[in-house]
Amino acid sequence: MTISYKWLMDYFDEPIPHEKLSLILNSIGLEVESYEHFQEVRGGLAGLITGEVVKVEKHPNADRLSVTLVNTGGPAPLQIVCGAPNVAAGQKVIVAQVGVTIYPTSGDPITMKNAKIRGVESQGMICAEDEIGLGTDHNGIKVLDASTPIGMAVAELFQPYEDHVISIGLTPNRSDAMSHLGVARDVCNWINHHEGKKIAPIIRSNTEWVSTGKQSPISVELLNTEDCKRYCGVYIEGIEVNESPLWLKQRLKAIGQRPINNMVDITNYILHDTGQPLHAFDADTIAGKKLRIGNLKEGTAFIALDGKERKLRQTDLMICDGDDRPLCIGGVFGGSNSGVTSTTVNIFLESAWFHPVSIRKTSFHHLLRTDAATRFEKGVDIGQTLQVVKRAALLMAELGNGKINTDAVDVYPNPAEQPRVTLSYDYLRRVSGKQYQQVAVEGILSGMQFKLLNNTDSEIEVEVPTYKTDIHIAADLVEEIMRIDGFDNVVIPSTITITPSVADAKDPFALKEKLSRVLTGMGFHEMLNNSITHSAFYNEEEMGRAVKMLNNLSSELDVLRLEMLETGLQSVARNLNHRNSDLRLFEFGKTYSKEGKGYIEKDHLALFTCGNSTAKSWSGPEVPADLFYLKGVISALQKQSSISTIEFKEESSSRFAYCLNGYSKGVCVATIGRPSRDRLNRFDIKTDVWYADIHWDAWWQVASATGIRYKEVSKFPSVERDLSFVIGKNVTFSQIEDLVNSLSLPHLKRYQLFDVFQSDKLGKDRQSLAMSFTFQDETRTLKDEEVEAAMGKIIGQLEKNTSAEIRKQ
Repeated sequence: MTISYKWLMDYFDEPIPHEKLSLILNSIGLEVESYEHFQEVRGGLAGLITGEVVKVEKHPNADRLSVTLVNTGGPAPLQIVCGAPNVAAGQKVIVAQVGVTIYPTSGDPITMKNAKIRGVESQGMICAEDEIGLGTDHNGIKVLDASTPIGMAVAELFQPYEDHVISIGLTPNRSDAMSHLGVARDVCNWINHHEGKKIAPIIRSNTEWVSTGKQSPISVELLNTEDCKRYCGVYIEGIEVNESPLWLKQRLKAIGQRPINNMVDITNYILHDTGQPLHAFDADTIAGKKLRIGNLKEGTAFIALDGKERKLRQTDLMICDGDDRPLCIGGVFGGSNSGVTSTTVNIFLESAWFHPVSIRKTSFHHLLRTDAATRFEKGVDIGQTLQVVKRAALLMAELGNGKINTDAVDVYPNPAEQPRVTLSYDYLRRVSGKQYQQVAVEGILSGMQFKLLNNTDSEIEVEVPTYKTDIHIAADLVEEIMRIDGFDNVVIPSTITITPSVADAKDPFALKEKLSRVLTGMGFHEMLNNSITHSAFYNEEEMGRAVKMLNNLSSELDVLRLEMLETGLQSVARNLNHRNSDLRLFEFGKTYSKEGKGYIEKDHLALFTCGNSTAKSWSGPEVPADLFYLKGVISALQKQSSISTIEFKEESSSRFAYCLNGYSKGVCVATIGRPSRDRLNRFDIKTDVWYADIHWDAWWQVASATGIRYKEVSKFPSVERDLSFVIGKNVTFSQIEDLVNSLSLPHLKRYQLFDVFQSDKLGKDRQSLAMSFTFQDETRTLKDEEVEAAMGKIIGQLEKNTSAEIRKQ
C-alpha cells in the first residue's frame, strides 16, 4: 500500500522526522518497502526563472527561427534563439539559463549549454510547458501573466507539490492499516507506549454535521442482511461537478491516483484516508427514490461503468432502484446509467458494510479487481460507516457548492456484537517469551481502543474495537502487544528449555525423501510441473471428470490435471526438442477429479523414461530405458518401501499401447505403460516413452503396514546354483515366480533371471531361460544334498506345470 507523508502528518500536531517514522513503521509490522521523494513536476522547476522578451528579430539563416533578447534581471539581456511561433516582444516567459537542467514531461533531462544555432549564439532557452514538465502542450512557449515579476524563481511562482511517498507491505490480515488513518492509529500507539505520551489521530474538518430532523428523499430497503449488514447514505442536492481543488489533486497524484472531478476525487480521497469505500449515485436516476439491496435472478443482464454487459449470478449482491433495475454491483463496480456525470445535480452517497466472502467471490467471478472490492474482501470497519459518509458528504457540499438538507440514512437492523477476548498473563509470557508488566499491557490495548472489561493479576478481558477485524483469540492479542512493544524488545534468554518431540516412525514425507534419493542415485532427475493444464489433452469422456477453472489465466490453462501423464509428456517433449534424448524423470504431484458433487485429490509418484538408461561404452552396448528397466526401478523402490511383493498383470487401457498394473495385498499400487501413439502425437513425440505411475496413497498404505526389519548378517556361506531350461514363449516370468514361491523353500533366499535366448533351432514358440538361485541357512552350512533336493523340487515344478525342458551340460 502507498501512503503520503504529508497526508499522514495531517493526523499529528507536529511532523515526525522521516527516519523516525520509517523506524516506527518497521517496528509495528508495517514493513517499509520504499521511502521516496515525490515531485509533482520532475526536477521541481529548479533553476528556472522568469523573464521578459524585449526584442524579437528574424534569424538571418533560418526562416522558422527568431533571435530574441530576454531580460531576466541580470546585468544584460540574454540572447536566445527561439523556434516557437508565438514568441513576441513584451511577453513574460520562463527561461532556462546556461547550466540549468530541465526535465521534460517525457524524455531524458537536458542541461543547457552555450550553443550556436545556425551560426547565431544562444544563451539558454525559452521554455514550453512540456519542456519543463508543467504539461503536454508543445504548440509554443509558455506565456506568463503580464504582472509576473522579472527574475522570479519559477518554482516559487508555480509551487509544484513535493512530498514523500511510502510504500508499505501489509499481511492479508491487516485491513485496519489499509488507510492513512489506520497507519496514523498505529504510529500514535507506538509513540504513546514508548514515549509516554497520550496522543490520538486528529480528524480535521472545516464544518460539523448538523442534524435537520428531515428524512432523506431516498429510502433504503435491505433484502439481504447477511451480505449487507449495514447501509448508510446521505442526499446532497445542488452540487456542481467540476475540477477538484489543487490540494486534493496533489494528494491523489502523490499516491498514484488520477484526479477526475471533485465528486469522484472525494470518494477516492476518503477511501485512501479512512479505508471505507464509498459510491456516489446520480440521485435523479434512482427510480422510485428507493434503493433495494439484495440479489437478482441468475443470468440477469447488467451493464457496468466500463460499458460491458455481464450476466449476474444469483449470489451477486446488487444495489437496485425501486423498479429492481440494477444500479451497481455492491462493493465491486458501478453501473453505466447511475454514476456521477458532468450534468449531475443531486447525489446520493453510499457507505456500507458488505460481507468479505460475497465480495471476493463476485469480484473474481466477474474479473473486477477494484480498490473497493480489495478492501471489502479483507473486512472494513462497520463502526465507522456512518461517520465516514457524513464526513465525505460535508466535503462534497463544501467543494461542490451543494446543500445537505436531510439527515443521513442508516439501516443497521442487527448491530454486530463485538467479540470479547480473554488473555492470561501466563499465556502472554509463554507465547511472547517476555514478562510484560500489567500496566504496559493495559496501556497498549486501551491505546488501541480495546475496551477493558476485566483486569486481574492473572488475566485481562477486552472487547475488540470494530476496526480490528482480525482479532478473535488470545494469540491475536499477543501479536498486537508484541507488535506495538517491538519484537526486538523480546530478550533472548540465557537458557532455553526444549521439549523433545518424537516423530511418527511411519512418515509418508520421510518415505518420499528416501525414494527421491534412491531415484536420483539411479540417474533420475526430479521435475515439477504445473497442476493446471490444457483441456485439449483430454477426450470428452475424461472431461466429464475434470475440474474446470472458473478464472483461468489463459485458454491453455483451464483444467486441473486428471493424470500425471499429460503434464509429464509436455516436459519430455520439451527436453526432446532440446536434443536431450536419454531421459529419466520423476515427479511427486497431485491429480484432481470430480465424483458426484464432490472432488477427489490424489497423490502420485510419476516416472518417465525414454532413450537409453546406459550409454554405449567400451565395456558394453547401451541399455534401453524400456519396460524391463522401469519394472526394475519399481522393484528397487518396492524394496526401499518394505513392500514384500508386487504382482504385475497385463491389462488393457485406452491411454496405453501396453499396460501392466501392479498389485500388492489386493490393492493396485503402480501402473507401468507405454503411452499410445495417438497420445504421444498430441505432444509431437516421435520416440517411445515408458511411464510408471505409483499410486502414492495405496503405496503408502501397503508400505506403512509392514515396515523395515533388521537382522544380523549370516556367518555361514551361501550356495548358488544355475538352471537353464527351454520353455514356451507364452509362459511369463511372473508365472515362473509364482511356481517357485509356491514351494516355500526355507533356504531359498533369492533368485533372478540372467539370460534369455531365442533361436529357430529351439523352435518358433520356444525360448531358453537361465536363472540363478541362492540358498543359505542362518545357523549352519548347507549340504550339497539339501541344495540338490531343493533344486529338484524347482525342476519338477517347472516340468510339471510349464512343460519345461531342462538343459544339462
